Amino acid sequence: MLKVTDHVLQILAGLPNDPGIYQYFNADGNIIYIGKAKNLRKRVSSYFAKEHDSAKTNLLVRQIADVKYILTETEFDALLLENNLIKKHQPKYNISLKDDKTYPWMVIKNEHFPRVFYTRKFIRDGSSYFGPYTNFKVIGTIMELISQLFKLRNCAFPLTQENISKGKFKVCLEYHIGNCKGPCQALQTEEDYNQDIEQIREILKGNINNVIKYLETQMQQFATDYKFEKAQEVKEKIDSLENYKSKSVIVSPTIHNVDVFTIVMESNSAFVNYMRVNNGSIVVAQTIELKRKLDESVEEILSLAIAELRTRFNSTSKEILVNILPDSQMEGIEFIIPKIGDKKHLLQLSEKNARYYMKEKLEQYDRLNPDHKTERLMELMKKDLRMSEQPRHIECFDNSNFQGTNAVAAMSVFKDGKPSKKDYRHFNIKTVEGVDDFASMEEVVYRRYSRVLEEKQPLPQLIVIDGGKGQLSAALSSLEKLNLRGKVQIIGIAKKLEELYFPNDPVPLYLDKKGETLRIIQQLRDEVHRFGITHHRNKRSKGAFTTQLENIKGIGENTANDLLTWFKSVKRIKEASLEELEEAAGKTKAKLVYDYFKSEGSAQ
Repeated sequence: MLKVTDHVLQILAGLPNDPGIYQYFNADGNIIYIGKAKNLRKRVSSYFAKEHDSAKTNLLVRQIADVKYILTETEFDALLLENNLIKKHQPKYNISLKDDKTYPWMVIKNEHFPRVFYTRKFIRDGSSYFGPYTNFKVIGTIMELISQLFKLRNCAFPLTQENISKGKFKVCLEYHIGNCKGPCQALQTEEDYNQDIEQIREILKGNINNVIKYLETQMQQFATDYKFEKAQEVKEKIDSLENYKSKSVIVSPTIHNVDVFTIVMESNSAFVNYMRVNNGSIVVAQTIELKRKLDESVEEILSLAIAELRTRFNSTSKEILVNILPDSQMEGIEFIIPKIGDKKHLLQLSEKNARYYMKEKLEQYDRLNPDHKTERLMELMKKDLRMSEQPRHIECFDNSNFQGTNAVAAMSVFKDGKPSKKDYRHFNIKTVEGVDDFASMEEVVYRRYSRVLEEKQPLPQLIVIDGGKGQLSAALSSLEKLNLRGKVQIIGIAKKLEELYFPNDPVPLYLDKKGETLRIIQQLRDEVHRFGITHHRNKRSKGAFTTQLENIKGIGENTANDLLTWFKSVKRIKEASLEELEEAAGKTKAKLVYDYFKSEGSAQ
């Protein structure tokens, strides 16, 4: 158990088993962490019960000098309160939640003959606010649509019945050019004006189909009454609405008033995409990044994001589609992970947006700071490969032979995720006869790391064996002989399905085919193949020549190599005069070679 002050112990003893939020204070009285709990006693006590795997969590606990808590009726209330307090205090160890109040809203002003405009200020004066909108182009499109459909005033005069009846106002230029119907001089009734406002309200709610149906009924009535000019005006409004509707992202007309949340994670960053769907159209789309400070679970982060984004965008949807279930249940709200159909496709669209945003952000960070890319990649590989440290230095081995001859092996080396070609090595197999990949791998790994130990070179953090269980077991046998098992992580990669095998684990690991960890391992394997095949080809070619020369009785490997070095090819040796051969190999050997090729030529 961690060291805890008597003051904190007294607080822990008195904690209730109720939902609420807790606040941790340091010795200076500053809030350093805020959390929520379904059961305050269990949750808060768990921080002090043991050493944690995360160094950051242990550091947090050591700084706690005081604990305060607030009880709530439900876990959902605790989540909302936690969200608000984190935004207010921005504690050091909490996920960053920045309340961005700069998004524009569409507002229907609470006044006689209401004005409709956009604003970045949310004033609680009884006006109706819609949004906020993350895309300013959408605001411009909506304002343009409203101006086409309706003739609203844009002046700020207080148009009370008393002021209008007293004749305090006169129509302006907007009236004369047809953009306003003149309510300031009672040329338009408030009832008629408010009918337009209700249609605008429906449009801003996303209920465009309702407005179209209303207008179609109105158009039919005008046509029945032979008011064809007015019927044409209404038809033009319907056409404008249909055009606007066609520009919206339509997912399915059967999906109404639904929120969609998906979360993807990379290292210590979480990316959450939020979509609000009304009448089959996506009316809000936003992706945010959340930085993980401690070991918060993905479920916990998603809960915070849902609370934040639903508050920010004033969502009242009772149905939420998610790719994982959050750790907090919300009263009156149903969480669904759809498996098929339009909702499944909608969820996939949301996740695609989250992943694209993540990719853009990470690439941006990598461009600004190359060290960030390396650190991120190393941390990702550490996590994916279940390692205790980052694989800064990786070595990969592969065997190669041709029809049972010229067996060789090669080693590629990556440092900080990049090839280190000066450290590549190739090996001629010395102790294995014939084709035996397992024995060859065992020999090469033993030779490599016995030399590393002898020369006191640094060991790699990761060894990759090109092959499945058999090759991995052979390499592991050599590590055991050198007393290195458990000191270096070792894995095998099988070619066919890109399966990763770990020692003593019969079940292979399948990494994301598009993930960076598998890409690095594949590059290591490709490099060791290339390096090994080049060496093998050279050896095989040289071997073919020396074998032909060694067929000459009395000519050994050394003489054959000397002749090849001198003449560069067997063809030139065949064409050489006796004097030229004597210069390269001496009189006796030269005579044997000269007579052999002369007799070979006469035989043909």
